[in-house]
Amino acid sequence: MAGKTHAGRFFEDYRLGEEIIHAVPRTVSGGERALYHALYPARHALYSSDEFARACGLEAAPIDDLAAFHLVFGKTVPDISLNAVANLGYAEGRWLRPVWPGDTLRAVSKVIGLKQNSNGQSGVVWVRTTGLNQRDEPVLSYVRWVMVRKHDLSAPAPEPVIPELAAAVAAEDLVIPEGLDFTGYDFTLAGEPHSWADYEIGERIDHVDGVTIEEAEHMLATRLWQNTAKVHFDASQRPDGRRLIYGGHVISLARALSFNGLANAQMVIGLNAGTHANPCFAGMTVRAWSEVLDKAMTPAPGVGAIRLRTVATTGEPFVLKGSDGRYLPEVLLDLDYWALMPL
Repeated sequence: MAGKTHAGRFFEDYRLGEEIIHAVPRTVSGGERALYHALYPARHALYSSDEFARACGLEAAPIDDLAAFHLVFGKTVPDISLNAVANLGYAEGRWLRPVWPGDTLRAVSKVIGLKQNSNGQSGVVWVRTTGLNQRDEPVLSYVRWVMVRKHDLSAPAPEPVIPELAAAVAAEDLVIPEGLDFTGYDFTLAGEPHSWADYEIGERIDHVDGVTIEEAEHMLATRLWQNTAKVHFDASQRPDGRRLIYGGHVISLARALSFNGLANAQMVIGLNAGTHANPCFAGMTVRAWSEVLDKAMTPAPGVGAIRLRTVATTGEPFVLKGSDGRYLPEVLLDLDYWALMPL
């Protein structure tokens, strides 16, 4: 049976410009939403109620934006980050159309950057990933970069290429779902009275609540998204013998916690930047706070865009970096994104 299995790609296996078609398309069902809402305290109304979504101009409640992201991300793991040391960051992310129950998603990635680390034992790979539905329509696109181990330490280093990435998705490049209309928005059913006009640039919000991560929950999440990265499953992969929490699990926890104070930030449609600042493990209690970075009008009736920084932490709110400019140990995630709110 030798030769039938595959140990995954290592840094020296990537070539600049190559396109990788990821295996195992997945058909989305309503179960995806139910499991997502069971794993996180997710309760934004647009993703919870078909009737609420129809009142906002959509045909029904789409699958949660981050559930769609995790699903596409999971397709890429066997080819991109199976042998990753760490997932380092995100940029230029855009949700291009809603994902509905019944859609079948697949993913394609292109290698846009390579740089071997100075220790010669690993390197950074940049990829642009596109998620496509059954009609080959793109549903989302994003760049991420990953530190990947080398297998053959004698393999020559590639010519370093670091892609130039936008600091943020421009507001005019955000794609508003067709038909979205917040002019008749029901603030009572959404859970909070605060509209886009009520938020000021520079304002900070403590989301108050916390969630303690359980081993079973994060393992279920990782399996749900078919994320096969070894550091999430195999405790022997790390010297401390602990499974590393999938970064997407922390992203969804932070987004769900942000409901308290940002209940009307209904749809995430742009991912400007993201850093998994420190590792997260089962037993940690995660809290979140947000800062308003920018605001913009959109062409959709009654719809405004708000740019937010949401930070997941095990410590106090509004604390991010030390005097040396590095993230403090308690900071787990620093996420910069655009969301849609009623005006």
